[in-house]
Amino acid sequence: MSEYIAPIRDMQFVLKELAGLEQVAQLPGCEEATPDLVDAVLEEAAKFAEEVLSPLNISGDLEGARWHDKMVTMPAGFKEAYQLFAESGWTALACEPEWGGQGLPKVVAAAVGEMWKSANHAFSLCPLLTAGAIEALVLTGSEQLKKDYLEKMVSGAWTGTMNLTEPNAGSDLAAVRTRAEPQTDGSYKIFGQKIFITYGEHDMAENIVHLVLARTPTAPEGVKGISLFVVPKFMVTADGRIGDRNDAYCVSIEHKLGIHASPTAIMAFGDHSGAVGYLVGEENRGLEYMFIMMNAARFGVGLEGVAACERSYQRARDYARDRVQCTDVGVRGGPKVAIIAHPDVRRMLMTMRAHAEATRALAYVVAAAHDAALHHPDAAERKRNQAFVDLMIGVVKGWSTESGVSIASIGIQVHGGMGYVEETGAAQHLRDAQISTIYEGTTGIQANDLIGRKIAREGGATLKALIGTIRALDGELAGQGGAHLPAIRRRLTAGVDALADAGDWLVATYRSDVRAASAGAVPFLTLLGIVAGGWQMARAALIAQARVDAGDTDPFYAAKVVTARFYADHVLSKAAGLASSVTDGAEGVMGLAEDMF
Repeated sequence: MSEYIAPIRDMQFVLKELAGLEQVAQLPGCEEATPDLVDAVLEEAAKFAEEVLSPLNISGDLEGARWHDKMVTMPAGFKEAYQLFAESGWTALACEPEWGGQGLPKVVAAAVGEMWKSANHAFSLCPLLTAGAIEALVLTGSEQLKKDYLEKMVSGAWTGTMNLTEPNAGSDLAAVRTRAEPQTDGSYKIFGQKIFITYGEHDMAENIVHLVLARTPTAPEGVKGISLFVVPKFMVTADGRIGDRNDAYCVSIEHKLGIHASPTAIMAFGDHSGAVGYLVGEENRGLEYMFIMMNAARFGVGLEGVAACERSYQRARDYARDRVQCTDVGVRGGPKVAIIAHPDVRRMLMTMRAHAEATRALAYVVAAAHDAALHHPDAAERKRNQAFVDLMIGVVKGWSTESGVSIASIGIQVHGGMGYVEETGAAQHLRDAQISTIYEGTTGIQANDLIGRKIAREGGATLKALIGTIRALDGELAGQGGAHLPAIRRRLTAGVDALADAGDWLVATYRSDVRAASAGAVPFLTLLGIVAGGWQMARAALIAQARVDAGDTDPFYAAKVVTARFYADHVLSKAAGLASSVTDGAEGVMGLAEDMF
């Protein structure tokens, strides 16, 4: 059974050639991210992912996290792996140096994070949620909260969670009913129940810092009345030590389709004396603060989609190399061949490979723009990059994760009947990948946010700027000969035209018929993802072809060009149909009366 091997060569190419690592390293505060240092970080991360995390993936899935007496025991090896993970500094990679972090750019953390998710999806969720909690406290927490919690969280000694969802308040956070009652010492007593809390309880770290949405007695109704609170599992003493147990307990964990080693907790706050909590920032701004965590988590979940594509591809490729079945197409009486020789298996493997490369490239480019939005010395450049990040974060989350599910499904198809048998490991990738399209906002939520808040509200300005950037690549593609680049150019041009037409229709329609616009939201998100991915694949092909033309015999570059050609012919070619679904599809979506379903 194949194990995970980090695709360092492609990661390095994307970081340096597409995401602009050299330019990122010139930003104030990012100077440490030299190519040599980043290469060393990637090599060490690959070793940890391959040697420590990947071997625990299947065993963790089989054993699962176990709940007993309000406590959770992790599968064998997870606690030791996490302790080594923290001791090795991986929890601190992209955190502020002020709190013990290494301060590396987000684009570097993205590449490293992809490895954790490919190697062991369930394990990777713990540091993902902790990183989001750290970011929220850095940006909105009081100096006392920062002093009490950040250093321990950055070091990995303590982990963090995000507590939004309640039994009667799923994606509708206006329905949150958890109460926060103010106390004379400035703290609050928290009463309520939260569900779907990733790593809400576990035995890998000595404390868990819950960030909890709740309402104070004077809060207005709706989302404007939600506040954010720190509620630790164990209280923290004045000298920073672990104190008494807080009234915050895991009353059970969910039995799920996948990510069995990740405990999804039902948390009860205040069943006894009341859970002690501390207000983060100002009252009634909790949802605003929580979105800091959610945006960080949404990008991280998007990387889970990249990882699902990569890991499923590797397993399917290795199986196809070894599985001997049938003679080669068109050869009668010949020897049996490995199925990788068969054209349809090649088509499936190329679909998997192309999606892994396209989703990775787009995610890293967005991460680099995030670094520029934070650190660029020019305010206009910061604003421009932030607008791009805001537009694309839901696409990275939505398109990449939907790709991960479809690619994991294709991986099972490559395996045939053995893919449906747990023994091969292919089925786990599909089971684990499915959740990525749901948590931190379903694909539909991402899509409706994209067309409404990100496009219609600003008249499509950022989308049009992106389309202009993609169209500018046409000048570089126009002078290229050979078999592949002209074909890539034709497909990209048609894809951009389809995206522009659909975007214009959405902007014109959203205010007059929001239901019709919303009916096309997911097809539009998919369209934007496919075209943006094609933009990155075309950029990669140009760079790779130039290396080939200059005499570079490294097969990596020739493969890059061919993969981009495949993406253009088999993925970008879907753009016109998706655009038609956006502009002409509402009648079919909305035509039936509700009682006809």
